[in-house]
Amino acid sequence: MFTFTCRKIVKDGLPRSEKEWEKLLKPEVYQILREKHIESPFTGKFLYNKEKGVYVCASCDNPLFSSDTKFDSGSGWPSFWDVISKDSVELEPDYSFGMKRVEVVCSCCGGHLDHVFDDGSPPTGKHFCINSLSFIFKEKK
Repeated sequence: MFTFTCRKIVKDGLPRSEKEWEKLLKPEVYQILREKHIESPFTGKFLYNKEKGVYVCASCDNPLFSSDTKFDSGSGWPSFWDVISKDSVELEPDYSFGMKRVEVVCSCCGGHLDHVFDDGSPPTGKHFCINSLSFIFKEKK
C-alpha cells in the first residue's frame, strides 16, 4: 500500500506509530491527517492563496500539488485539477457517512488529505478538494 521511503515518517527503519505522529504534529493537523477530520469550509489559510509554488504534505514534506493546477471551485476548500505526480497520492474508496467518495491520501505517510470528485476543471475534470491543514505551501523562488 504505502511506500515508507520518506525520511520523516521512518524512525529506526520502521514507520512511525500513531503516538509518535500525535507528538510530532499540531493537534489540529493530527486530527486532519491521522484521524480523517475535515476543516470547516472557507476557513483554510490556503483557500485564497494565489502565490506560485508547491503544496507539500504537512507531516512528511511529500510534494502533492502545484499552484499551476489550483482553481477556485467555490467549495470552500483549496481545489486542484491534478496532483504534482501520479505517485504523490493514493486514491482509496471511502464509504463513510453513507456516501460513496474517493479519499485522497499522501502516498508517503498515508495522511488523509480529503477527497477527489469528477466535477473539476479541464483538462482532467478532477476536483481534488483538500484541507489547508494537510499541507504546507513552499513558495517558488
